[in-house]
Amino acid sequence: MLQQKIQGLDVQEHLPTLLAADALELAHQLQQHQKKIFPPQAQKTLRLFSPAEAAAFIGIAEGYLRQIASEGHGPEPLSNGRRMYAISDIERIRRVLDEGGKSGKYIPHRRGDERLQVISVMNFKGGSAKTTTSAHLAQYLALRGYRTLAIDLDPQASLSALFGHQPELDVGEAETIYGAIRYENPRPIAEIVRSTHLPNLHLIPGNLELMEFEHETPKAMTSGSAETMFFARIGDVLADIESFYDIVIIDCPPQLGFLTMSALCAATSVLITVHPQMLDVMSMSQFLSMTSELMRVVENAGGRTSYDWMRYLVTRFEPNDGPQSQMTGFMRSIFGNRMLHNAMVKSTAVSDAGVTKQTLYEVERSQFVRGTYDRAMDSLTLVNGEIEELLRKVWGRK
Repeated sequence: MLQQKIQGLDVQEHLPTLLAADALELAHQLQQHQKKIFPPQAQKTLRLFSPAEAAAFIGIAEGYLRQIASEGHGPEPLSNGRRMYAISDIERIRRVLDEGGKSGKYIPHRRGDERLQVISVMNFKGGSAKTTTSAHLAQYLALRGYRTLAIDLDPQASLSALFGHQPELDVGEAETIYGAIRYENPRPIAEIVRSTHLPNLHLIPGNLELMEFEHETPKAMTSGSAETMFFARIGDVLADIESFYDIVIIDCPPQLGFLTMSALCAATSVLITVHPQMLDVMSMSQFLSMTSELMRVVENAGGRTSYDWMRYLVTRFEPNDGPQSQMTGFMRSIFGNRMLHNAMVKSTAVSDAGVTKQTLYEVERSQFVRGTYDRAMDSLTLVNGEIEELLRKVWGRK
């Protein structure tokens, strides 16, 4: 028996081969699962919105919306006499209102000297709801009428998948932002921007090729062949399309690499997500220290490191969890007004919607217990509304 055990030690498993085989099988099974829940011919859609939701997105009272709809500018009533609003109805009503002598009030595009707002959403640690925050923020701003561009900078490409672009199936070579910022033969960024199921929201998807930038940058720095330093490359390509957008949301990878530093230098604002648990906060402490040191190096090399605002957002917050509340209070005592007043609550509605790669703006309310859905949506609206106010304040709007 002992001899058999000793002999068994001689039979070793080749890790690269095992990992490659497991990766291949897992990718295949995930693709099969994806085809079941979201077939190739399927299209991402938004749900219909209630009068209260539509009025809030437009920025008018619900009674005023009913009046406008009764004048023939809204959808036809359902059999129960109630109207439900598609995104096309909301956009049409915005145009009607602005054509009525109040140009620019309901279509909130940038005007005059208002500059493009670029928000980098980041955290060094996974599980901080960074991608969930980015996706819902981008969709919220688009629903509010802002021309929004979402950039998936994470090689894992979860944001792309949420928007219906499966990285393994739908994103080809040089179709991520890497194609526009690579050091040899870059593509015009306009060629890689994609439309989405929201009229005001476009996407630059991600996939594993983004890692190429991390590999190529040290070589370019060593050889001195790069005309533009790595930290300026995202900002430079965004300048080519900035006239088409009001706001850019960048979902950064959970690491402090060259992509993240370039996103930080392109940003006008920074949103740091944090889960209020001790280990997560300890990890964030190291992340902040490392980021500070790296940004000083970038600053000395000519990179931009000043922002309109920087905020911490507490995510996956459970109000009835005593330790989480204590940790949140602890952070507020340290960071003060640099923390958003509102937190993103943990909700099964958000996580369950994510199983089918949907956001709360896409999934039907009827699929959840009403209270669960409403609490999640209320939290989402408060957080995104607070961020919108920060953006409007930068533009000098009320």
